[in-house]
Amino acid sequence: MINNERINALISRHNELEACRNSVAEVYRALEKCFANGGKLLVAGNGGSGADADHIVGELMKGFARTRVLGMEDALSLTRAHARGADIAEHLQGGLPAISLGAQSALVSAFINDVGGGEDYVYAQQVWAYGVRGDVFMGISTSGNSLNIINAAITAKARGMTVLALTGMNGGELAKVCDVAIKVPEKETYLVQELHLPVYHCLCLMLEDRFFGGAK
Repeated sequence: MINNERINALISRHNELEACRNSVAEVYRALEKCFANGGKLLVAGNGGSGADADHIVGELMKGFARTRVLGMEDALSLTRAHARGADIAEHLQGGLPAISLGAQSALVSAFINDVGGGEDYVYAQQVWAYGVRGDVFMGISTSGNSLNIINAAITAKARGMTVLALTGMNGGELAKVCDVAIKVPEKETYLVQELHLPVYHCLCLMLEDRFFGGAK
């Protein structure tokens, strides 16, 4: 179920995002379905968009606005596994599985070094190796024309994954190959990035509400 209060709050702070209301809801639905079915998110971008990919993963893999205490069953499984299990359970948090592809610097640099033109295909390589049907790939590109992101999106399609995008107003080639694109209404790179952050914060909050709703 869509938490319209979260989307309304986003748009009340950034009125220009009214044009993205439906696409934000569609992207949320795709992510919710993925995580509910045991899938994972692969996310990638370049430069500032790569930092946004890292940021998204950080909000999903640990507590964001809520305290994600482990459930009793999970805590018991840790307690039974080892004498230190109870202590570990007290310190772990619920997480949604997500990987920022650009953060794997050793793999990325090795592929670029070893494969001719590898900079255009390294994210595709990671998607090919990590991705399975039911997973989601999210590409972040302010122009929508970053070739390494487009190649990864095409590869994700071949893997049977859902493909999402965060782009600027035009969407570029990336928007043409993805299932849903949130095209924020700006063209200048830094202005696009300024709107991407509140959008993915909204998505992360909605996912946290859905999967970890309860204690704040």
